[in-house]
Amino acid sequence: MPELPEVETVRRTLNELIAGKKIDRVTVNLARIIQRPDDIEQFAFLLAGHTIQTVERRGKFLRILLDGVVLVSHLRMEGRYGLFPADEPVEKHTHVIFHFDDGTELRYKDVRQFGTMHLFQPGEEFQSPPLSKLGLEPLDADFTFDKFSATLAGKKTKIKSVLLNQAYVVGIGNIYVDESLFRAKVHPEQTANTLTDEQLHALYDAIIATLQESVEAGGSSIKSYVNGQGEMGMFQHQLQIYGRQSKPCVECGSVIEKTVVGGRGTHYCPSCQQVN
Repeated sequence: MPELPEVETVRRTLNELIAGKKIDRVTVNLARIIQRPDDIEQFAFLLAGHTIQTVERRGKFLRILLDGVVLVSHLRMEGRYGLFPADEPVEKHTHVIFHFDDGTELRYKDVRQFGTMHLFQPGEEFQSPPLSKLGLEPLDADFTFDKFSATLAGKKTKIKSVLLNQAYVVGIGNIYVDESLFRAKVHPEQTANTLTDEQLHALYDAIIATLQESVEAGGSSIKSYVNGQGEMGMFQHQLQIYGRQSKPCVECGSVIEKTVVGGRGTHYCPSCQQVN
């Protein structure tokens, strides 16, 4: 699933591709992608004639801002956007097409069919699901250490599970939680409320650094992820712990182990990451 760095990369490339384009009409080939409104004809009607101003992000969600309406889109497992000439053949599993008045089309393709789209009046998107219950944004200026530590305070849950919970901190995802915990030398099964101030500071810094480095590398292409221009991310070549089970730790040489935490495959070094 695309995580924060991948969605941020898609946001940046989409912004370059579609900002300023005017929607002539919308074709919906799979109704369940459209979550709000629940009528696909109304969805198409509300978008027709509007011009895309910019593309923003909240957690793993894209916010496509138009003049008078906001489209909130979640890529989920394998959703992807691409800009095509209108006369180019439409690929299989293309479920939504935004036809622009300049002869190009923004096409949403989703093999797994798990992606979602919600339409709101400007500002309303933050008052209703799916954005209303999201937690701290780790690459925003207001993601301070005090807010981060306060969010973790009193949580008797394993730290990895806490970090994966979008109600606390958004967008980190499985890959980047493993990478951040390794960088901070925190065991994924240590309960959040037992982290020392030193561990909290190390983890806070590690989350920001890991996500920033991945954004700079265009995200991680572990399975099928590509950005809005069809390009793969490169951060997978910099991963230090994720996917490296049975290989030597880059820090100490111990064999990296894999377990399951909160239902997710979890990689850690038994020597570098010990439970306090």
